[in-house]
Amino acid sequence: MSQLVVKIPAVAAGSYAICIGNNILRDVWSKLESDFPHRRKFVVTDSNVVSAGHLKTLLGGREASVFVIDPPGESSKHMNTVVSIIEDMEKGFFGRDSLVVALGGGTVGDIAGFAAAIFKRGVKVVQIPTTTVSQADSSVGGKTGVDSTVSKNAFGAFWQPAAVYIDVATLNTLDETQYRAGLVESVKHALIGDASYFKFLKKNTEAVLDRQSDVLESIAYTNCRIKAEVVAQDPTEQNQRRVLNFGHTIGHAVESASEFKLLHGEAVSIGIIAAEFIAQELGLAKKSRLDRIKDMLKALGMPLVIPAELGKNVLIDLIKRDKKAVNQWPRFVLLKKIGKVLYKDGQWAHEVSRKVIEKTLDRLYE
Repeated sequence: MSQLVVKIPAVAAGSYAICIGNNILRDVWSKLESDFPHRRKFVVTDSNVVSAGHLKTLLGGREASVFVIDPPGESSKHMNTVVSIIEDMEKGFFGRDSLVVALGGGTVGDIAGFAAAIFKRGVKVVQIPTTTVSQADSSVGGKTGVDSTVSKNAFGAFWQPAAVYIDVATLNTLDETQYRAGLVESVKHALIGDASYFKFLKKNTEAVLDRQSDVLESIAYTNCRIKAEVVAQDPTEQNQRRVLNFGHTIGHAVESASEFKLLHGEAVSIGIIAAEFIAQELGLAKKSRLDRIKDMLKALGMPLVIPAELGKNVLIDLIKRDKKAVNQWPRFVLLKKIGKVLYKDGQWAHEVSRKVIEKTLDRLYE
């Protein structure tokens, strides 16, 4: 048997800018024209964003190729939507000189980013997040993907954006439930990376809930700084980037089990409490820390327990199918203290027995 070795050179170092401001959406298209002058723009958005007027503001009367995801939300986050986007681009004779413009929340960004990653073996994508969850988390870092009929984000790719534009004014069009749920990702960032940020969120909760633009700009900047620092160290989630999954392993299971009736942030809120219960079971946390975290999530109006109708066996099955699972069981990210993740034996995520997880789930039904 003959054998050859194909050497793959390291990917060249890259970077992209995140622009943050208030009422900047009307200027973004001109920015795209100047920064990406020779690329044909294809906008992916959803019907909620169109109804809110953000597409009209972005285009400013210009003509553009647009794909509108309808119905909006997780129910459209599947491969059929991705195929429809790609086929629309093909019908419009788009090629490798394309620029996909993702205008919307986390679902839009995930779908559009994944379509960009696989269209013609990859074209550039720009993220313009319009929700609290997407401005805090999903628009930055290059994770893209869609759900299968079994689990969340089963299909995906790492595909970094060419640029990100965050206009905090778009948050004013969100309903209260969507707005508050998205703030859980900000709490998560504080818990894993910045104790002073956690204190800031607690001190300024009223201003955050009042949607004061200066506070929202500060939150957006801090969220992006924390996430960017992690992603720069581990862009494809080999180890350290797993810290960004704090609260998400059980959170994703709860979200899927609810058939997405629970919003992502609501499910992650439950997942954060679960992570603290696990830490307590392992002797890594005191009740006082959990109380501080509970107070923060309560102030946002987030759930702290699993709805009774979601069966434990269903949740265990979903946990076994987690996309990061090895031998049908994932590792779990835990806190050392508020603002710092537990790092042990060279790992940022840790083995936890099924017995401990089952005990944790039992506590979450109380």
